[in-house]
Amino acid sequence: MYQASQTRYQEMKYNRCGKSGLKLPAVSFGLWHNFGSNAGFDNMQKLCQTAFDLGITHFDLANNYGPYAGSAEENFGRILKNEMKRYRDEMIISTKAGYEMWEGPYGNGGSRKYLMASLDQSLKRMGLDYVDIFYHHKPDPNTPMEETMLALDQIVRSGKALYIGISNYNKEQTMQAEAILQKLNTPLLINQRKYSMFERGIETDGLKHYAAEHGIGVIAFCPLAQGLLTDRYKNGIPKDSRIRTDGRFLREDAISENYEKKIQKLDQIAAKRGQSLAQMALSWVLRDGEVTSVLIGASKAEQIQENVRIVEAAAFTAEELQEIEAVLKE
Repeated sequence: MYQASQTRYQEMKYNRCGKSGLKLPAVSFGLWHNFGSNAGFDNMQKLCQTAFDLGITHFDLANNYGPYAGSAEENFGRILKNEMKRYRDEMIISTKAGYEMWEGPYGNGGSRKYLMASLDQSLKRMGLDYVDIFYHHKPDPNTPMEETMLALDQIVRSGKALYIGISNYNKEQTMQAEAILQKLNTPLLINQRKYSMFERGIETDGLKHYAAEHGIGVIAFCPLAQGLLTDRYKNGIPKDSRIRTDGRFLREDAISENYEKKIQKLDQIAAKRGQSLAQMALSWVLRDGEVTSVLIGASKAEQIQENVRIVEAAAFTAEELQEIEAVLKE
């Protein structure tokens, strides 16, 4: 029977999420990849246990994570039931609904019908009475914002989620959602957005700073730009890269010669800081305190162990940040 490490809270840093009372680990663990029906269960279990042993309390899922859709939640539910259920109250478990999940007109979007049905299915798959955070996964232009936010409000009031969040909402959409939820007296806890050195949309649309000013947490997904910000692609595309077999998430044409040069220069800056490129990229996302947590994935336990070491890293100097910015603008 799994026994969690007694030192699991000694190193990890926990950041307050917006103006709520909830703290999230600086590093959260996402089950987007490597938890579907095509992955080995023993490795999935090892990944979750390694993460928890290192102080990662937040496990992030969605209804459609797989493949097949729903299988990541099923596998996580098995892990909880078999080994980790005793630690449920030490965990933040989140899931989402918004993308295509089942056939017919009620299997995606932002309707009350879809969101409530999907959450019920997610709870059954994971064997839970509630999730800590339930997200609307993406804006739905075909559903009034008021309907989506009212559904999220009622989900919290029902006890099936403790907090609600949004994902992939830009600044303007976040402001609209926040205004509706304020009238309902249900706080908007967090927005989950893509953010990395190579993807800075939350800066250009103003969401990053707005959320910090208005007490809304931000959690960043794809902080390593689907692996670009690691030493894996410093010298081109490895023969065993999943880009060559699965181009859904990172296309081969994304790795241009210019990107290779940037990656090599950033790697040199990281080395001077005593970090790997991946570690520096994660530290950079958290550099100014406006992002609550950085969401990592992993296929090996060693990757989690490497990534959580960012909590030990020194803060960036002004000179380091200027040097990084100069590389990114090339």
